[in-house]
Amino acid sequence: MTAPAVEIKNLEKKYKQTPALLSVSLEIRVGEMFGLIGPDGAGKTTLIRILTSLMDPDAGECRMLDIPVHAEPQKVRNIIGYMPQRFSLYPDLTVGENLRFFADLFKVPKDQRTQRTAELLEFSRLAPFLKRRAGKLSGGMKQKLALSCALIHTPKILILDEPTTGVDPVSRREFWNILGELKNQGVSILVTTPYMDEAQRCDRIALIHKGAILARGTAAEIIKTFSGRVFSLFGPDLPRLAAWFKKALRSDQVRIIGDRVQLNLFNTDDASIDTLCANAEAAGQIIRSHEDADPGLEDTFIALIAQKEKANDIADS
Repeated sequence: MTAPAVEIKNLEKKYKQTPALLSVSLEIRVGEMFGLIGPDGAGKTTLIRILTSLMDPDAGECRMLDIPVHAEPQKVRNIIGYMPQRFSLYPDLTVGENLRFFADLFKVPKDQRTQRTAELLEFSRLAPFLKRRAGKLSGGMKQKLALSCALIHTPKILILDEPTTGVDPVSRREFWNILGELKNQGVSILVTTPYMDEAQRCDRIALIHKGAILARGTAAEIIKTFSGRVFSLFGPDLPRLAAWFKKALRSDQVRIIGDRVQLNLFNTDDASIDTLCANAEAAGQIIRSHEDADPGLEDTFIALIAQKEKANDIADS
């Protein structure tokens, strides 16, 4: 039986007395694009640092293609490509010089470098910018250069920590198209992101919050677990309307999406939509209409977080 690309068992990590990972277990299949989804401070970067052997866990183990990460870190580094959150290339070097530097770093054989560099320049659409200094590239091009440098030694597993944070929407879409091409070539990919729309591009995902995995599976499977109702409200002053509902409910249950305010009523203690709308109108809000809406991944994540917090409160009482 083929070993998983990534296998994580009961991983734990604390910073002083603050838990960063709480018995995290995950398995990522060979050739799969797996998304680790969560807000800042959820534990995503800590998990990535442990997987890339940059940090030791307090407990648990992780393996890459059946290689134990912390027993054989050099073997693991030879089969993975890692792209950290922050731009980690050399801004004073050109695109070509950065690629040559990382080829040297990973000891890519000289007879393979020219072909590999040409392939990556074409793949990333950076060939016209070969002699441009990295510091003069746009945000999207910097990310594509960082990805190319992470791929210079042809890794079997690619690990990306929030690769599109701060990148414009067009560059984000181009970057994800490139990841899709890599997946089709058989590269196993683990990507962390705070963006729910990016999660839809992954084969499977795990939702992480305060160091704990709340759910795992395909985005569609996770959304099916949502047990509440979602409503769209329409009115002339959406910010004012949203502000009122954020006071009546939890603030994370209320979002402005395009031309509507969306309410996530997952809590059994919440009033009915009719009662909430009547109360809002009595307080001077104008609601032209409301209608049912389909729950999304973000709605489900918010509900799971609330359930977890409620369970913790009960346990602590």
